[in-house]
Amino acid sequence: MNRSRHAFRILLVLTALGSSGCATSRELTSPTTRRTPWHSTVRNAQPAEPVESVKSAMRESAHDQATLPTQMTNVAAQPETSDTRFKLVAFEDPVVQDAGGDAIAATTIADTVTPTITLAQIESIALANNPTLRGLTATMNKAAGYRNQVGLRANPTVGYQGQQLADQQTDQHTAFIEQEFVTGGKLELNRRVLGEAVQAQALELEAQRLRISTDVRAQFFQALAAQRRIELIHEFQSVADKGFELAELRRQALEGSKIDVLQAKVQKNEIDLAYQQAQIAFSTAWKSLTALAGTTSMPPVRLDGELPESDETLDWNFVGATIVSASPELQAAQTRVRQARAYLERQGVQAIPNLTMQMAAGVDNGTNSGLINLQVGAPIPVFNQNQGNIAAARADYCRAVMEVQRIENSIAARLANVSQDYQSSLVAVAKYSQEILPNAAESMSLAELAYKSGETNFIQVLVARRTYFESNLQYIAAQSQLAQARARVDGFVLSGGLDPMNDQSGDDSLRGLTFSQQ
Repeated sequence: MNRSRHAFRILLVLTALGSSGCATSRELTSPTTRRTPWHSTVRNAQPAEPVESVKSAMRESAHDQATLPTQMTNVAAQPETSDTRFKLVAFEDPVVQDAGGDAIAATTIADTVTPTITLAQIESIALANNPTLRGLTATMNKAAGYRNQVGLRANPTVGYQGQQLADQQTDQHTAFIEQEFVTGGKLELNRRVLGEAVQAQALELEAQRLRISTDVRAQFFQALAAQRRIELIHEFQSVADKGFELAELRRQALEGSKIDVLQAKVQKNEIDLAYQQAQIAFSTAWKSLTALAGTTSMPPVRLDGELPESDETLDWNFVGATIVSASPELQAAQTRVRQARAYLERQGVQAIPNLTMQMAAGVDNGTNSGLINLQVGAPIPVFNQNQGNIAAARADYCRAVMEVQRIENSIAARLANVSQDYQSSLVAVAKYSQEILPNAAESMSLAELAYKSGETNFIQVLVARRTYFESNLQYIAAQSQLAQARARVDGFVLSGGLDPMNDQSGDDSLRGLTFSQQ
């Protein structure tokens, strides 16, 4: 009885299709009435449009799947007329379960938040609020203060001296002034040493700006990719949901099996899970972005930007030479070498003794006449010739030279890693946009058409959908990697916008060394 009813339904469908005269833009064709096999259609079909047609292909696919079960039901129920048309069924938005089990509507970022923020805006906020910039600015001011302090001359000493005060007839009273005169150009060398420290801190500040900008740009594109994945998964959810409903309706109409329904449900659940994970990824990326910007209380907003669809091929030898010649990180290290050289020269003149001069003037009551005293003194460098400090300064100079080489090698290593990411993502973006995505979209469309006409099984449709979905996710990942790699290249391969600050401002110990003469 069921077989007779099933044959009668098929007969009604074929009769309605024969008399409807192209009632819709897509026809239901029985395998027995097709004039050409479906594999000929594949060979003669026009290639799918590039990435721009991805969304339309998904919507058309979902439209066809939603229309098929309704067409079958309506045609079987209506009398044979020459104007039989297929009715469309409206489906509700897909619903997913959040982590707590509550049902939530599957909406995009655009549906939940209306404000937007651009890369330039978030970068400007970061440069104004990142705590490391303020800290390094204070460190530079600290070094400038030390530079001024170590170059100041000693204060003079003014005093009074009285002798033989017990005998008023022979007592002497004098007033004196004493001054230490620094020799060997020690004060000027002090200023040179700390002046290089100020310059190095200024370059460290510039390098930190680049680190922050690079990190913000890279994190912005990572968050933008997470946002794009949410949008893509939301679009594909409708396809998976309608595919599940189609499989269920075909099973009820004895056109499909329970296996098809279960496979469609598994794919639908996987897409829902991916949607939740994409939302978590965006939330995490947003928190990291606002932390870099120094505004952790900023609520999530939509990111206004585009992932790159292509980029230029770079000459990595030229890029490396440019970074080495202009990197503030390397320039700061070279400034430290000059500072170490000045410090070595400064320690070399430490043994030259300063002169201390004292002049006194007063009255001698015993002779009822005036008196003038003059004293000049200097330490003799017999035992301490500053040999230990000179050896330490020489070692410090060697260390500074090696630090320059280390940074040069570090730049080369970091650039090699970035170039690998850049080149691999560049070819991946080109391959996905020009070949993989168009072929995946066409394959999914043809598989669904073949399934509806009875020429393939439902597993092939699921495989085609999964391929198309995963290809789009991989394309977004390649775009994100390309954008982040380009941000690192533009930022002189610097990163670490929240790393501890490099405080090498020095101190005022050179001043104490200048006047201790020991």
